[in-house]
Amino acid sequence: MRQRPVPRRWRTLQEQRRPRGAPWLSTRIRRVIWLWQPWALLTGWFLIQDRWYWSAGMLALAFVTFVLRPAERPPRLGLEHTDPAGSRGFLDTMIGVTGVDFVPGNRIDILNNGDAFYPAMLAALRQARRSICIEQYIFWAGETAEAFCAVLAERARAGVQVKLLLDAVGSATLGERAYATLSEAGCQIAWYTPIRWYTVGRFNNRTHRKTVVVDGRVGFTGGAGIADHWRGTAQPPDEWRDMMFRLEGPAVGPLLSGFAQNWLRTTGEIVQGEAFFPPRREAGPLEVQVIHSSPDAGASSARLMYYLAIVSARRRIDIVNPYFVPDETAIDTLVEAVARGVQVRVLMTGRRTDNWLARQNSRRLYGVLLDGGVRLYEYHHSMLHQKVMLVDGCWCTVGTSNFDNRSFAHNEETSVCVCDTGFVAAMTDLFEEDLAASQPVAREDWQRRSVLTRGQELLASLLKEQV
Repeated sequence: MRQRPVPRRWRTLQEQRRPRGAPWLSTRIRRVIWLWQPWALLTGWFLIQDRWYWSAGMLALAFVTFVLRPAERPPRLGLEHTDPAGSRGFLDTMIGVTGVDFVPGNRIDILNNGDAFYPAMLAALRQARRSICIEQYIFWAGETAEAFCAVLAERARAGVQVKLLLDAVGSATLGERAYATLSEAGCQIAWYTPIRWYTVGRFNNRTHRKTVVVDGRVGFTGGAGIADHWRGTAQPPDEWRDMMFRLEGPAVGPLLSGFAQNWLRTTGEIVQGEAFFPPRREAGPLEVQVIHSSPDAGASSARLMYYLAIVSARRRIDIVNPYFVPDETAIDTLVEAVARGVQVRVLMTGRRTDNWLARQNSRRLYGVLLDGGVRLYEYHHSMLHQKVMLVDGCWCTVGTSNFDNRSFAHNEETSVCVCDTGFVAAMTDLFEEDLAASQPVAREDWQRRSVLTRGQELLASLLKEQV
């Protein structure tokens, strides 16, 4: 039987539903530029015309735009203001949309800066008896890496199964010395999405996770990788300000599952057995949701988590993120939150950023956010790198995901969510400390930025979807 196409009028969504985040003109133009099909057609056209150099150039552009194309786009419907944050309806929706339940019986320690989280991580590794699993975007050569490698090698020689999954781009500077220490001791090292001809469609998919799990019972995640610039207390300007969570309890199992899925994808080996997934044992009073986000899922769980929390806020939204580059949908939901009486504060890294593209794209959006009543702050003392969101004093998330399209549409990410007023109060105190050390962004100052700065922002905006 001949297949008939579905009539267009049947494919139209209900007109009374108002979509959020209508693409700006600049976004529409940028999307056309980043379509790979027109460049491929031009390749063929110039071939027909025997213009070989032009054809080669168009082919290169087609290849680049194909590789860098985003795997998903933000939702525009279903972002109505419904159940308040912290309510049963809110939690059930978060569970249903992300496909991940809240697991009871957990303890979380908040570890501020490298002088707190690196010793805690090394101490946990030294106590490993059966297994160590590490997934890292950044594992760079240096004193910190040497300290970790020494402990991992010693544990491997003692019979502990040590598995490291490192991003092939982010950890490319691991160094021969560190690699030799690990491999000679019997540690298993796998590289996530190496740049090879057979991975051409996945070049832009990186694992941005920072996961350490010991014996399936103690886990760490947050914003920090393994590198020297995270050491210290973030007092000198060259020490990065960051945060990690130390987890104990049943939620460590879901944390490890993200590693297990990517290890299987990379090596073909199933991580299984009691050495990795021991019987669940309660360790504290907290219910924890561990959300793994992947572009392979077709929709970013991290993006959905952030958006649902924003539209559910009633009183206050506090965001800390080094690379804050919201899309039109996120901007609309934040401005709408302000309009219904929610205080929205966003704290970002300032002059000491390590990502020029992200900084320019972020600053370009200050005007529309400030006009909408969003309060913006820049942290200039050092590189601020934690990824935190607090809502209404009752719900929070900490993880690896930046508030930008790269994290949402290209990267593997992990977020730990907690709904507990006491825990969120402790997190809020830390936010207020960082806020007191930051500088508010004034609309007048932003408006007076130079022509050169505006030009840099416009140029950087062409790569907005890649930061």
